Amino acid sequence: MECRVLSIQSHVVRGYVGNKSASFPLQVLGFEVDSINSVQFSNHTGYSHWKGQVLTADELHVLYEGIKLNNVHHYDYVLTGYSRDTSFLEMVVDIIQELKRANPSLVYGKCSDAAYVPENLHPVYKNKVVPVADIITPNQFEAELLTGKNISTEKEAVEVMDLLHAMGPDTVVITSSDLPSRLGDQFLVSLGSQRTVHPDGSRSTQRVRMDVPKVDAVFVGTGDLFAAMLLAWTHHYPNDLKTACEKTFSVMHHVIQRTISYAHELAGPGRRPSPPQLELRMVQSKADIEDPAIVMRATVIS
Repeated sequence: MECRVLSIQSHVVRGYVGNKSASFPLQVLGFEVDSINSVQFSNHTGYSHWKGQVLTADELHVLYEGIKLNNVHHYDYVLTGYSRDTSFLEMVVDIIQELKRANPSLVYGKCSDAAYVPENLHPVYKNKVVPVADIITPNQFEAELLTGKNISTEKEAVEVMDLLHAMGPDTVVITSSDLPSRLGDQFLVSLGSQRTVHPDGSRSTQRVRMDVPKVDAVFVGTGDLFAAMLLAWTHHYPNDLKTACEKTFSVMHHVIQRTISYAHELAGPGRRPSPPQLELRMVQSKADIEDPAIVMRATVIS
Protein backbone atom coordinates (compact mmCIF):
# COMPACT_ATOMS: atom_id res chain seq x y z
CA MET A 1 0.00 0.00 0.00
CA GLU A 2 1.19 3.47 -0.88
CA CYS A 3 1.82 5.62 2.18
CA ARG A 4 1.29 9.35 1.72
CA VAL A 5 2.46 12.19 3.96
CA LEU A 6 1.26 15.81 3.91
CA SER A 7 4.19 17.87 5.20
CA ILE A 8 3.49 21.50 6.14
CA GLN A 9 6.86 23.03 6.97
CA SER A 10 9.30 25.74 5.96
CA HIS A 11 11.34 25.61 2.75
CA VAL A 12 14.80 26.97 1.98
CA VAL A 13 16.42 27.35 -1.44
CA ARG A 14 19.87 26.56 -0.04
CA GLY A 15 20.44 24.01 2.69
CA TYR A 16 18.29 21.77 4.85
CA VAL A 17 15.51 22.78 7.21
CA GLY A 18 11.78 22.03 7.40
CA ASN A 19 10.51 20.29 4.27
CA LYS A 20 14.03 20.11 2.85
CA SER A 21 15.08 18.12 5.94
CA ALA A 22 12.01 15.87 5.97
CA SER A 23 11.01 15.15 2.36
CA PHE A 24 14.10 13.46 0.94
CA PRO A 25 14.58 11.04 3.90
CA LEU A 26 10.89 10.10 3.86
CA GLN A 27 10.97 9.52 0.09
CA VAL A 28 14.11 7.39 0.46
CA LEU A 29 12.15 5.24 2.94
CA GLY A 30 9.28 4.77 0.47
CA PHE A 31 6.81 7.49 1.47
CA GLU A 32 5.04 9.76 -1.02
CA VAL A 33 5.43 13.31 0.32
CA ASP A 34 3.12 16.21 -0.58
CA SER A 35 4.78 19.43 0.62
CA ILE A 36 3.20 22.74 1.55
CA ASN A 37 5.87 25.35 2.25
CA SER A 38 4.88 27.51 5.23
CA VAL A 39 7.73 29.88 4.35
CA GLN A 40 10.04 30.11 1.37
CA PHE A 41 13.39 31.58 2.36
CA SER A 42 16.71 31.83 0.56
CA ASN A 43 18.36 29.96 3.48
CA HIS A 44 17.78 29.38 7.19
CA THR A 45 17.87 32.33 9.57
CA GLY A 46 21.19 31.29 11.16
CA TYR A 47 22.99 32.90 8.20
CA SER A 48 23.97 36.57 8.24
CA HIS A 49 21.27 37.37 5.65
CA TRP A 50 18.05 35.80 4.43
CA LYS A 51 15.20 36.80 2.14
CA GLY A 52 11.85 35.28 1.34
CA GLN A 53 8.12 34.99 1.78
CA VAL A 54 5.77 33.70 4.46
CA LEU A 55 2.59 31.77 3.61
CA THR A 56 -0.56 33.17 5.25
CA ALA A 57 -3.42 31.14 6.73
CA ASP A 58 -5.63 32.16 3.76
CA GLU A 59 -2.99 31.04 1.26
CA LEU A 60 -2.65 27.71 3.09
CA HIS A 61 -6.44 27.30 2.89
CA VAL A 62 -6.40 27.99 -0.87
CA LEU A 63 -3.74 25.31 -1.46
CA TYR A 64 -5.65 22.79 0.64
CA GLU A 65 -8.91 23.61 -1.19
CA GLY A 66 -7.16 22.87 -4.49
CA ILE A 67 -6.12 19.43 -3.23
CA LYS A 68 -9.68 18.80 -1.97
CA LEU A 69 -11.37 19.86 -5.22
CA ASN A 70 -9.37 17.20 -7.05
CA ASN A 71 -10.29 14.64 -4.38
CA VAL A 72 -6.64 13.80 -3.69
CA HIS A 73 -6.68 14.66 0.01
CA HIS A 74 -6.41 11.18 1.50
CA TYR A 75 -3.36 11.05 3.75
CA ASP A 76 -1.88 8.44 6.08
CA TYR A 77 0.34 10.96 7.88
CA VAL A 78 0.61 14.69 8.45
CA LEU A 79 3.89 16.23 9.56
CA THR A 80 4.21 19.87 10.63
CA GLY A 81 7.07 22.02 11.81
CA TYR A 82 7.75 25.54 12.96
CA SER A 83 5.03 28.21 12.87
CA ARG A 84 4.89 31.56 14.65
CA ASP A 85 1.45 32.74 13.50
CA THR A 86 -1.75 31.99 15.44
CA SER A 87 -4.13 31.99 12.46
CA PHE A 88 -1.79 29.76 10.43
CA LEU A 89 -1.47 27.28 13.30
CA GLU A 90 -5.26 27.21 13.80
CA MET A 91 -5.75 26.60 10.05
CA VAL A 92 -3.29 23.68 10.27
CA VAL A 93 -5.33 22.21 13.15
CA ASP A 94 -8.58 22.63 11.14
CA ILE A 95 -7.02 20.80 8.18
CA ILE A 96 -5.76 17.96 10.39
CA GLN A 97 -9.16 17.55 12.05
CA GLU A 98 -10.85 17.38 8.64
CA LEU A 99 -8.29 14.85 7.34
CA LYS A 100 -8.76 12.74 10.49
CA ARG A 101 -12.53 12.71 9.97
CA ALA A 102 -11.90 11.39 6.44
CA ASN A 103 -9.30 8.88 7.68
CA PRO A 104 -9.58 8.12 11.43
CA SER A 105 -6.32 6.16 11.35
CA LEU A 106 -4.32 9.17 10.10
CA VAL A 107 -1.25 9.86 12.26
CA TYR A 108 -0.16 13.45 12.92
CA GLY A 109 3.47 14.03 13.84
CA LYS A 110 4.50 17.39 15.27
CA CYS A 111 8.09 18.56 15.31
CA SER A 112 8.07 20.41 18.61
CA ASP A 113 9.10 24.02 18.55
CA ALA A 114 7.20 25.46 21.51
CA ALA A 115 10.43 26.92 22.89
CA TYR A 116 10.92 29.08 19.79
CA VAL A 117 7.45 30.52 19.25
CA PRO A 118 6.06 33.75 20.76
CA GLU A 119 4.52 33.34 24.19
CA ASN A 120 1.01 34.16 22.91
CA LEU A 121 1.14 30.94 20.83
CA HIS A 122 1.82 28.65 23.81
CA PRO A 123 -1.91 28.20 24.63
CA VAL A 124 -2.62 27.33 20.97
CA TYR A 125 0.08 24.65 21.06
CA LYS A 126 -1.09 23.28 24.40
CA ASN A 127 -4.86 23.40 23.85
CA LYS A 128 -5.23 22.86 20.10
CA VAL A 129 -2.10 21.36 18.50
CA VAL A 130 -1.00 18.75 21.07
CA PRO A 131 -4.54 17.28 21.52
CA VAL A 132 -4.73 16.38 17.79
CA ALA A 133 -1.11 15.14 17.61
CA ASP A 134 -0.20 11.44 17.70
CA ILE A 135 3.60 11.82 17.79
CA ILE A 136 5.45 14.71 19.47
CA THR A 137 9.17 15.29 19.93
CA PRO A 138 9.72 18.01 22.55
CA ASN A 139 13.00 18.70 24.28
CA GLN A 140 12.97 18.89 28.09
CA PHE A 141 12.18 22.62 28.17
CA GLU A 142 9.25 22.21 25.75
CA ALA A 143 7.89 19.20 27.66
CA GLU A 144 8.05 21.23 30.89
CA LEU A 145 6.39 24.19 29.17
CA LEU A 146 3.51 22.08 27.86
CA THR A 147 2.84 20.29 31.15
CA GLY A 148 3.82 22.92 33.72
CA LYS A 149 5.95 20.31 35.51
CA ASN A 150 9.72 20.34 36.01
CA ILE A 151 11.98 17.38 35.21
CA SER A 152 14.94 16.68 37.49
CA THR A 153 14.76 12.87 37.71
CA GLU A 154 13.93 10.00 35.37
CA LYS A 155 10.76 9.36 37.40
CA GLU A 156 9.63 12.95 36.81
CA ALA A 157 10.39 12.59 33.09
CA VAL A 158 8.12 9.52 32.97
CA GLU A 159 5.39 11.48 34.80
CA VAL A 160 5.71 14.33 32.27
CA MET A 161 5.46 11.89 29.35
CA ASP A 162 2.34 10.39 30.95
CA LEU A 163 0.85 13.88 31.25
CA LEU A 164 1.60 14.47 27.57
CA HIS A 165 -0.09 11.16 26.70
CA ALA A 166 -3.14 12.33 28.64
CA MET A 167 -3.20 15.47 26.45
CA GLY A 168 -3.46 13.38 23.27
CA PRO A 169 -0.28 11.93 21.71
CA ASP A 170 0.37 8.18 21.88
CA THR A 171 4.08 8.56 21.12
CA VAL A 172 6.25 11.04 23.03
CA VAL A 173 10.01 11.35 22.68
CA ILE A 174 11.87 13.89 24.81
CA THR A 175 14.77 14.41 22.43
CA SER A 176 17.21 15.84 24.97
CA SER A 177 17.27 16.47 28.70
CA ASP A 178 19.55 17.71 31.47
CA LEU A 179 19.35 14.38 33.31
CA PRO A 180 22.77 12.89 34.13
CA SER A 181 23.90 10.18 31.74
CA ARG A 182 25.31 6.92 33.07
CA LEU A 183 27.99 7.23 30.40
CA GLY A 184 29.32 10.58 31.66
CA ASP A 185 28.98 14.27 30.93
CA GLN A 186 29.70 13.86 27.21
CA PHE A 187 26.26 12.32 26.73
CA LEU A 188 22.68 13.61 26.74
CA VAL A 189 19.74 11.56 27.98
CA SER A 190 16.71 11.11 25.71
CA LEU A 191 13.51 9.37 26.79
CA GLY A 192 10.56 7.95 24.91
CA SER A 193 7.13 6.61 25.76
CA GLN A 194 4.57 4.87 23.55
CA ARG A 195 1.02 4.09 24.59
CA THR A 196 -0.64 1.22 22.74
CA VAL A 197 -4.34 0.41 22.74
CA HIS A 198 -4.93 -3.32 22.19
CA PRO A 199 -7.89 -4.87 20.32
CA ASP A 200 -9.56 -5.81 23.62
CA GLY A 201 -9.44 -2.17 24.73
CA SER A 202 -6.62 -2.64 27.25
CA ARG A 203 -3.60 -0.33 27.19
CA SER A 204 0.11 -0.81 27.65
CA THR A 205 3.02 1.65 27.66
CA GLN A 206 6.58 1.04 26.52
CA ARG A 207 9.20 3.48 27.79
CA VAL A 208 12.82 3.75 26.70
CA ARG A 209 15.94 5.69 27.62
CA MET A 210 18.89 6.50 25.37
CA ASP A 211 22.30 8.03 26.03
CA VAL A 212 23.22 10.23 23.07
CA PRO A 213 26.73 11.65 22.45
CA LYS A 214 26.97 15.44 22.64
CA VAL A 215 28.30 17.28 19.59
CA ASP A 216 30.06 20.64 19.90
CA ALA A 217 28.28 22.42 17.05
CA VAL A 218 24.97 24.09 16.28
CA PHE A 219 22.96 22.37 13.56
CA VAL A 220 19.78 23.55 11.90
CA GLY A 221 17.17 21.14 10.52
CA THR A 222 18.04 18.25 12.83
CA GLY A 223 14.72 18.51 14.71
CA ASP A 224 12.80 18.31 11.43
CA LEU A 225 14.87 15.32 10.30
CA PHE A 226 14.32 13.64 13.68
CA ALA A 227 10.53 14.07 13.54
CA ALA A 228 10.42 12.69 9.99
CA MET A 229 12.57 9.67 10.89
CA LEU A 230 10.56 8.90 14.02
CA LEU A 231 7.37 9.02 11.92
CA ALA A 232 8.94 6.67 9.36
CA TRP A 233 10.39 4.16 11.80
CA THR A 234 7.27 4.03 14.02
CA HIS A 235 5.39 3.25 10.79
CA HIS A 236 7.73 0.33 10.10
CA TYR A 237 7.78 -0.74 13.79
CA PRO A 238 4.34 0.37 15.05
CA ASN A 239 4.45 -1.32 18.46
CA ASP A 240 8.19 -1.35 19.06
CA LEU A 241 9.35 2.06 20.26
CA LYS A 242 12.75 0.64 21.24
CA THR A 243 13.62 -0.36 17.65
CA ALA A 244 12.03 2.79 16.16
CA CYS A 245 14.15 4.97 18.47
CA GLU A 246 17.33 2.99 17.80
CA LYS A 247 16.82 3.42 14.04
CA THR A 248 15.91 7.11 14.36
CA PHE A 249 18.78 8.07 16.68
CA SER A 250 21.25 6.01 14.61
CA VAL A 251 20.23 7.88 11.44
CA MET A 252 20.74 11.15 13.31
CA HIS A 253 24.17 10.03 14.52
CA HIS A 254 25.35 9.08 11.02
CA VAL A 255 24.08 12.30 9.41
CA ILE A 256 25.54 14.53 12.15
CA GLN A 257 28.92 12.77 12.18
CA ARG A 258 29.20 13.03 8.40
CA THR A 259 28.21 16.70 8.58
CA ILE A 260 30.63 17.64 11.37
CA SER A 261 33.56 15.84 9.68
CA TYR A 262 32.89 17.61 6.39
CA ALA A 263 32.40 21.00 8.13
CA HIS A 264 35.73 20.75 9.98
CA GLU A 265 37.44 19.72 6.75
CA LEU A 266 36.07 22.83 5.01
CA ALA A 267 36.76 25.19 7.92
CA GLY A 268 40.35 24.09 8.38
CA PRO A 269 42.36 23.40 11.55
CA GLY A 270 41.35 25.36 14.65
CA ARG A 271 38.53 27.26 12.90
CA ARG A 272 34.86 27.04 13.88
CA PRO A 273 32.65 25.94 10.95
CA SER A 274 30.21 28.52 9.58
CA PRO A 275 26.43 27.97 9.06
CA PRO A 276 26.86 27.13 5.34
CA GLN A 277 29.55 24.58 6.20
CA LEU A 278 27.26 22.97 8.82
CA GLU A 279 24.38 22.30 6.43
CA LEU A 280 23.33 18.67 6.89
CA ARG A 281 24.99 16.17 4.53
CA MET A 282 21.64 14.69 3.59
CA VAL A 283 22.13 13.32 0.08
CA GLN A 284 25.51 11.86 1.08
CA SER A 285 23.74 10.01 3.93
CA LYS A 286 21.17 8.26 1.72
CA ALA A 287 22.43 4.74 2.51
CA ASP A 288 22.43 5.45 6.26
CA ILE A 289 18.87 6.81 6.08
CA GLU A 290 17.66 3.71 4.21
CA ASP A 291 19.40 1.14 6.39
CA PRO A 292 21.19 2.65 9.38
CA ALA A 293 23.86 0.66 11.18
CA ILE A 294 22.52 0.59 14.75
CA VAL A 295 25.03 2.54 16.83
CA MET A 296 22.56 3.88 19.40
CA ARG A 297 20.91 1.45 21.81
CA ALA A 298 17.75 2.05 23.79
CA THR A 299 17.13 0.63 27.27
CA VAL A 300 13.58 -0.28 28.24
CA ILE A 301 12.63 1.38 31.54
CA SER A 302 9.64 0.67 33.78
